[in-house]
Amino acid sequence: MKYKIPAALALVVLSVALALAQTPTNTSSAPAGVVSGSFTFTTIDFPGANRTRALGLNDHGDIVGEYRDSSGVFHGYLLRYENFTTFDVPGSIQTRGLAINNRGVIGGHFLDSNKVRHSYLLNHGDFTIFDFPGATATILQGMNDLGQVVGGYVDSAGNLHGFLMSSGNFTTIDPPGAVGSTVAGEIDDRGQIVGNYLDASGITHGFLLSAGSFSTIDFPGAFDATEPFGITADGEIVGRYDDSNGTEHGFTLIAGKFSTVDFPSAFFTEAIRVNETGQIVGSYNLAGQHGYLATPNPIQKP
Repeated sequence: MKYKIPAALALVVLSVALALAQTPTNTSSAPAGVVSGSFTFTTIDFPGANRTRALGLNDHGDIVGEYRDSSGVFHGYLLRYENFTTFDVPGSIQTRGLAINNRGVIGGHFLDSNKVRHSYLLNHGDFTIFDFPGATATILQGMNDLGQVVGGYVDSAGNLHGFLMSSGNFTTIDPPGAVGSTVAGEIDDRGQIVGNYLDASGITHGFLLSAGSFSTIDFPGAFDATEPFGITADGEIVGRYDDSNGTEHGFTLIAGKFSTVDFPSAFFTEAIRVNETGQIVGSYNLAGQHGYLATPNPIQKP
């Protein structure tokens, strides 16, 4: 189903000066990189936060995410050149940063004062707010360098669907077999989309939508959930799966081969985004929730 938004009302643009608070500290406060398997992991903690997640990454190494302050309020942040910048949508009571493309445009979602969830784009100081037509909540998850956006929306019956927004047109995304819970997680510059959906048996599967065709993605041996979150133009996919013990792990899928990604000693790891250099961001749980950056280790020649 497609919707065309009238040009004058397509997006409510808030041309406001962004009140950004530059934090003078940098990532040197985080532990030194930990080498494990194919990656070196570096913890990302927003200064003074009691919870941090890293949720977006571009090819320049810019990272966006969310942190929770001492009052329990969530804010968005940008980590660039080891400096943190915090941002909030004007009038919001909660802001989350989910994606950043190579043009520096940031995307995410927020709660307004009525606790309704909307999505936003932040383009060099200007916020653009948008909603899927008729939705009770709109949840941006990813975007590409062409300005295409994907995510999820809740309809009037409370069902969750994926969506694509491209040139002002909205398209609903529901893979065959989905039963009211689909989220589109990321779109690459070739238009390939990854996400996840719930089937009638209560199993969460991943999907790849490419050239109009759906393919199912299931990590071998996953208990009841495989959730892809990110994809590159080269087709590398990252995400999360759970095992039979209830432990959640990150994963990569490269050229048909799955590999597990776990922050050392953590009992929960999720791999959210990957860039063209193979760097991954996500979060892990170990004495609290933290963000991380995983950088591929150089291949040792024999």
